[in-house]
Amino acid sequence: MSDFLFSAHSHGHAHSHDHLPQDATAMAIDPVCGMTVRLDAGKPSLDYHGTTYHFCSQRCHGRFSADPWFFLSGHAAKKPKVAKKATSYTCPMDPEIIRDAPGTCPICGMALEPMGVPVDGPNHELVDFTRRFWVSLACAVPLVLLSMGPMLGLPIRDWIGGRVAGYLELILATPVVLWAAKPFFARGWVSLRTGHYNMWTLISLGVGAAYLYSLIATVFPSLFPMELGGHHGGVAVYFEAAAVIVALVFVGQILELRARERTGDAIRALMNLAPKTARRIQPDGTEQDAPLENILAGDHVRVRPGEAVPVDGVVTEGRSSVDESLMTGEPLPVEKAVGAHVTGGTINGNGTLVVRAEKVGSDSVLSQIVEMVATAQRSRAPIQKLADRVSAWFVPAVVIVALAAFAAWLLLGPQPSFVYGLVAAVSVLIIACPCALGLATPISIMTATGRGARSGVLVREAAALERLAAVDTLIVDKTGTLTEGRPRLTDVLVHPSFPENRLLMLAASLEKASEHPLAEAIVAGAKARDVLLAAVSDFEAVNGKGVSGRVDGDLVLAGNAAMLSDAGIDTAAFAAHAEGLRQNGRTALYIAVNGELAGLLALADEIKVSAAEAIRALHAEGIRIIMATGDSAITANAVAKELGIDDVVADQLPEDKKALVERLKAEGRVVAMAGDGINDAPALAAADVGIAMGTGADVALESAGITLLKGDLSGIVRARTLSKATLSNIRQNLFFAFAYNAVGVPVAAGLLYPLTGSLLSPMIAAAAMSLSSVSVVANALRLRRLKL
Repeated sequence: MSDFLFSAHSHGHAHSHDHLPQDATAMAIDPVCGMTVRLDAGKPSLDYHGTTYHFCSQRCHGRFSADPWFFLSGHAAKKPKVAKKATSYTCPMDPEIIRDAPGTCPICGMALEPMGVPVDGPNHELVDFTRRFWVSLACAVPLVLLSMGPMLGLPIRDWIGGRVAGYLELILATPVVLWAAKPFFARGWVSLRTGHYNMWTLISLGVGAAYLYSLIATVFPSLFPMELGGHHGGVAVYFEAAAVIVALVFVGQILELRARERTGDAIRALMNLAPKTARRIQPDGTEQDAPLENILAGDHVRVRPGEAVPVDGVVTEGRSSVDESLMTGEPLPVEKAVGAHVTGGTINGNGTLVVRAEKVGSDSVLSQIVEMVATAQRSRAPIQKLADRVSAWFVPAVVIVALAAFAAWLLLGPQPSFVYGLVAAVSVLIIACPCALGLATPISIMTATGRGARSGVLVREAAALERLAAVDTLIVDKTGTLTEGRPRLTDVLVHPSFPENRLLMLAASLEKASEHPLAEAIVAGAKARDVLLAAVSDFEAVNGKGVSGRVDGDLVLAGNAAMLSDAGIDTAAFAAHAEGLRQNGRTALYIAVNGELAGLLALADEIKVSAAEAIRALHAEGIRIIMATGDSAITANAVAKELGIDDVVADQLPEDKKALVERLKAEGRVVAMAGDGINDAPALAAADVGIAMGTGADVALESAGITLLKGDLSGIVRARTLSKATLSNIRQNLFFAFAYNAVGVPVAAGLLYPLTGSLLSPMIAAAAMSLSSVSVVANALRLRRLKL
């Protein structure tokens, strides 16, 4: 391996490391990246098979130590060079915004997030907002005690004096408004500059108005009329309102950021399906565990019993059954022999397989599903847009009223008209400050999610509740959603001359020695009927046909029609029964004893007891139901016929289900998808509402906005009831939030001055604002008593 080393003083010939002079000019080549490494630079090194290799960084050292053969054999040079894709950034609120670099959204001002597969590491915005929240809270608590102390029996202002208390409030509020709330003001400024008025516009105007008014009132109290005097004759200030508003908004933002961070869990769950290493069979026949990224197309890997298949490829040696249920939706493991295709992420059964890799890296089925889920998740719009739509007209109206009030007082009011105008404008902005608006959505969602959890409906994504109420099309998977997801023995048909229990004993005893996917169901069915099993000899498995052996002295065959035909046994007596069973979604297995047809066993993935009633309830809601399954059309149609499902789409791959969702959405349908497998994950993420069965795969649970803990389809009916009630509650909350403002804004502007001879004090404006928040909270709590 001396060609990996060279010296600046070598005279046209290579030197081994043992003879390399240790001076300042001694150099080596990093076998991983090809960079030149100075031997005196303290870089990492590694001894391998008697040779020392030097590396430019610890990363190259780690990659080499994990798989030296990959780099020393020249195999690494065969790896296709893929240009690193630049990261794009998008807004979680407005996914149509895509930028090449981090920044803020030009529409709503929110921080842009990286697109695609999430990277591990802290969410910097969440870390920053959490720090700002604790500072806000630490300042807001003493501010509330200072301002509201007399109401709580703590006359702190009396103890320290009103003037000192005012300056103390100023000192406490300043870091909250000028530092902690800085991101809110930035977003508010963006909304004003772009004309996209939203919640941030109101927050920045309200907090800014309350703080500036209070600052002037504290530092220059003589500017204000005596009738605006507060406690001890001082001008009333509202520093605590500004600080509490900021702290409350941070609570909502932190909850939202944590929820958005969890959306990446679906993709991480998918990526974890593939093993981190694969056992590569090298050209000399030796085997080595290598990082999955070092496995190239054409490599051979060994898959041992119970392991996950690491790559998409073709079996070249061995025989086993592979559980593909989470990938395809098919409940039964699939037998794999030489020439069969396997998919990365599926689980090998009891046999050992050698697989030639065909698709690796981003070309694999699993990687394509990861990308589909990542793309689909970015298309979701948060429920807060409901509040923003209202804010779009409310914000300009409030600002116009505030400016008009100031101008009217300045031109028409008594002296000092400027101060009266300022007080009126500030009162308008304070009474319109969106405390209740900020609470209207999250308080209903928090209450509804708690109520749903008690009924087995877990809401992972608030927006799912809003959309579920409008759903008119439901796509359901078959296996694990409509059916139990595991085969059971359903029918035992016997020849009149043969006892049923003996037939079952012979068949189950034989199948106990088998690795066939249906064997476990037959054995379990026999045990459920208290049938005692016997020993088996001369056992033989015929690939793709069935099994044979001697049980209790009898020669027993269990398999399909082809197997019995090869043995010269006529199956005509049960052919019609077998076809009828298949038409009803069952698998038929012939049993022959001592060369004579003895009976027929039927196995099926049974329909869940609650499925039919749930589908009737959903039909009553006017929802069209479509079954999309990876199973065969015969089985799917049998289940659909029994349940009264409107339409069936069978033999569906993951991308087919996702395409079906997108096609229906393009037709203007509001689509919900219910499923439990990996093959459902892209469709769950792409649907307007993804509903996961709690008994399913982790990735399905993570891809969905709603999870039904009991895996019960009737949970969709409960979830829809909860959705409608929550959306109605949010709209009521928004009404309460704005009704107070609609009444209070004209009063704050001075509408009643000709009748009362006084302006609405900003203190009363703040009280009205607080009352609207109380109303919103009280209304949201009604959801706790909702009947589901």
